[in-house]
Amino acid sequence: MIRELMSSLIFLSLCKEFGNFVISALFFRRSFLNFNSNFGFMAKKKKKNREKLAAFNKKNLKNAVLSLLYDDPGKTVNYKQVSSLLDIKDQESRRLVNVVLEELCENNYLEVVSRGKYRLKSRGGYLIGLVEIQPQGFAYIRSEEIETPVMVSARNLNHAMEGDKVRVQLYARRKKHEQEGEVVEIIERAKKFFVGTVQRTKNYAFLIPSGKMGFDIFIPADSLNNAQDGQKAIAEISEWPANAKNPVGRITEVLGNRGDNDAEMHAILAEFDLPRKFPPNVEKAADKIPLEIPPEEYRKRRDFRQVTTFTIDPADAKDFDDALSVRRLENGNWEIGVHIADVSYYVRPATLLDDEAYERATSVYLVDRVVPMLPERLSNGVCSLRPNEEKLCFSAVFEMNDQAQVLKQWFGRTLVCSDRRFSYEEAQSVIETGQGELADEILQLNALAEKLREERFRAGSIAFERVEIKFDIDEAGRPLSVYFKEAKEANKLIEEFMLLANRKVAELIGKPSKKNTPKTFVYRIHDRPDPEKLDNFNNFIHKFGYGIQLVTPKTIATSMNNLLNNVKGKKEQNVVELLAIRAMAKAEYSTRNIGHYGLAFDYYTHFTSPIRRYPDVMVHRLLERYLEDGHSVSAAKYEEMCRHSSDMEARAANAERASIKYKQVEFMQDHVGEIYPGVISGVTDWGIYVELENKIEGMVPISEIDDDFYLFDEKNYALVGKHTQRKFQLGDEVKVKIWRTNLEKKQLDFRLAMENNQPGSNH
Repeated sequence: MIRELMSSLIFLSLCKEFGNFVISALFFRRSFLNFNSNFGFMAKKKKKNREKLAAFNKKNLKNAVLSLLYDDPGKTVNYKQVSSLLDIKDQESRRLVNVVLEELCENNYLEVVSRGKYRLKSRGGYLIGLVEIQPQGFAYIRSEEIETPVMVSARNLNHAMEGDKVRVQLYARRKKHEQEGEVVEIIERAKKFFVGTVQRTKNYAFLIPSGKMGFDIFIPADSLNNAQDGQKAIAEISEWPANAKNPVGRITEVLGNRGDNDAEMHAILAEFDLPRKFPPNVEKAADKIPLEIPPEEYRKRRDFRQVTTFTIDPADAKDFDDALSVRRLENGNWEIGVHIADVSYYVRPATLLDDEAYERATSVYLVDRVVPMLPERLSNGVCSLRPNEEKLCFSAVFEMNDQAQVLKQWFGRTLVCSDRRFSYEEAQSVIETGQGELADEILQLNALAEKLREERFRAGSIAFERVEIKFDIDEAGRPLSVYFKEAKEANKLIEEFMLLANRKVAELIGKPSKKNTPKTFVYRIHDRPDPEKLDNFNNFIHKFGYGIQLVTPKTIATSMNNLLNNVKGKKEQNVVELLAIRAMAKAEYSTRNIGHYGLAFDYYTHFTSPIRRYPDVMVHRLLERYLEDGHSVSAAKYEEMCRHSSDMEARAANAERASIKYKQVEFMQDHVGEIYPGVISGVTDWGIYVELENKIEGMVPISEIDDDFYLFDEKNYALVGKHTQRKFQLGDEVKVKIWRTNLEKKQLDFRLAMENNQPGSNH
């Protein structure tokens, strides 16, 4: 209370004298004090063994650095001073300080005073962030400048939309209230085009956008492009007058009738600004590439055509990125070849094919189709490692002993011919029975893979194994049934050798040595988890009798694996796994290596899937360049390419989830009124999310729980009745009735079954 009172008095006096800048400075100071309190830097009440929980991840470290500098805006610092001020002593975290300072400078939060010295850029009472529209209509602005988001009311958004990059003016903070502000500038629009459903009258129409838009687009009659009522279409906003409730736009493309499978899938792709087809000139460029291998390539490459080689992929796969070769050497060791399609040989820089592949950055996997990164002639033909066809590869070849230790390694271009194409199911049958084609080779690779896996987990790798939802669909795309796909030994066999190749390539280029300094490279990085999220997660799982050790990154990983193993087969498994994943950071691409926490690798990249991921193409080109002693490339250029690839990867993942959600809702249309058991998988202040036994998720709106007035207990992931104290908590078992389905919104609504909705019942 005393600190709060003093802060308020200081705030009022300084605000009068210095204006908006003080608002910002004090806000960040308070944020840092809270940060310290949470993480144990200044809070004496925290136990000593919890201090190491404060080991920074990148996000926390950015907040801490900015808080320090907002506390003293004119201060100039280098990475050593920052490390000292934040009591950072371990080498890994000190390296992370360097990365953070560079990124803050790049993102225009800091400026370079001299080499290695940085200073805060003065912003006054403003910050820059991204818009997240909430179901209630207001928005949160999330910014790297602060730890907690800024709330902006609907009337103060000033036409800002979901995902927009905006400048926000901060309001004076009211006691015990969230930081609030107003959007004063839209720096960059997240979307230019919007997909939705046409609602037409005689003289005009509206496009009702999919997703969290919060507005409809007015379409004048002369801008309809022949779109009919109820059709799915794409619109472009042409203007949005300052005082107008709705923007004005025009229909640019009609996708088809609502409910038609192709139209709906194309609408999902359009919603996330993903391509649906290749331009004709790109298709023509692909058609010109010959299937035949030029004679000179036979002389340039290491020949593996006589070595036993095979692929293992999903049964419906057509693009085969990778193959494995195996043979026993005279010295008793094993030679294992990880052979990757040589896409970079066919897709040259600064060509139509390369430009298109870069823009797409990844293949997109919807429920019923693949939208490839490369035209089919390349992805399924020229580059694909089809059986009994000679193919060009970029390979990582390892000499290993029976303990799966790598004794020698070689990287370079090769020539291969796959002997057999296995599906995962076929390979799994060989592993389980010990019989079948190439049984000896598969069993040997599986034995080595198991040892690699054991070693990886000993080093601190975390075993996240989420069940994959699949649909049986008819010719019209309608889902007939739902089933689950679980990774078995055959999947893990491929996974381990791909991980090995990715890790060894990254180490070859990135690991400092006496001879070489690290050159610019593309890494797959995964930050440490957010300590506060981990702490909250730990508090929650205590309710189920579990706990994780939060002392060091390795103890976190070990205890997390024990937890995930202990919850298998129990009712709380899915909730615990889901929250554990949410506590983790998201993996991304960067030239600034910070290691991969989830895999416990100091160096990691993506080398093994160039047919479906553009970063792998970048890695192939850089590896070729550096193997030939080429100079390092521009870090800034490649960092921008990494950012684009990470962004497109996230969009593709969102589109995939949207297609699954659509099919889930479509499947449940025939089950309205039926009652199912489920588990509460999410709790919000607008309702509870329930996951059924078939992994389909829907929501019980809070307005439908009408036996009491319910309050949201965020800390305990629960809704609590004000009068009855009845509680709906994450992980609780409930029975629900399928109430309504909304394909437009991909929304499935439940009501609690009668026995759950009795006043005073408790879970």
